[in-house]
Amino acid sequence: MKLLRIGEPGAEMPAVLGEDGTAFALTGLTTDIDGPFLASGGVDRVRQALAEGSLPRVEVAGRRIGAPVARPGKVVCVGLNYRDHAEETGAAVAERPVVFMKDPSTVVGPHDPVRIPRGSVKTDWEVELAVVIGVEARYLAGPAEAAGHIAGYAISNDFSEREFQLEYSAQWDLGKSCETFNPLGPWLVTSDEVGDPQGLGLRLSVNGEVRQDSDTKNMIFDVAYLVWYLSQYMVLRPGDVINTGTPAGVALGLPGTPYLRAGDVVELSIDGLGTQRQTLINA
Repeated sequence: MKLLRIGEPGAEMPAVLGEDGTAFALTGLTTDIDGPFLASGGVDRVRQALAEGSLPRVEVAGRRIGAPVARPGKVVCVGLNYRDHAEETGAAVAERPVVFMKDPSTVVGPHDPVRIPRGSVKTDWEVELAVVIGVEARYLAGPAEAAGHIAGYAISNDFSEREFQLEYSAQWDLGKSCETFNPLGPWLVTSDEVGDPQGLGLRLSVNGEVRQDSDTKNMIFDVAYLVWYLSQYMVLRPGDVINTGTPAGVALGLPGTPYLRAGDVVELSIDGLGTQRQTLINA
């Protein structure tokens, strides 16, 4: 299934897409698609209602699409998780996942404008596979247990301000948590529909020029390993988001470092997970 949220910021309606692309409102089942919804078996309830044909149709065309998960408790990010990206940035290939946190309030809709921070000269893009937790995960025994704790997947654009991130602090937070720096969606695609998360092509272009073109099979640490690993150090709760890293092709590693400017348009996609499109504006 493809779960989504339709409407203006703060007033999104939960919805689901049927097999033919028709959207159905979920307001009779839940007030939102969030942690409590996922923790209480919400996905199964939607699946049953969809099969019964009891959900009312809702129009999507011309309406804003919000992030498919409301108010994530946390956004956990994995850096340098593609060997080619580590190499292009001059970083060593990590022996353990590089983990950092991102302010959950950075999460916005997949087509919302992205604000270039004041004083920024190095705003960068990063297409990533996002994992959404559906069942609490703490001290998992091994990666084989991870699948039972994943609700589904989405596209994430882990925007970064490289000067803030790498030059202003020993930590990455300043360059990762600027407002609007995590477009998510358009859909939360459930795990059963995605299948193997390590076989998804992911792409990103800037102003029509392809910058990133890779596959999740090229991750250094795969999704199952990451969920298991993170559960050893923090409790992963329903609605939490994990950004799993980006492949080569970011501005930081390209000749001339073509960082983003107001008016630039970023478009990205992952197989089966839809597309995003953002226009950059000044904050």
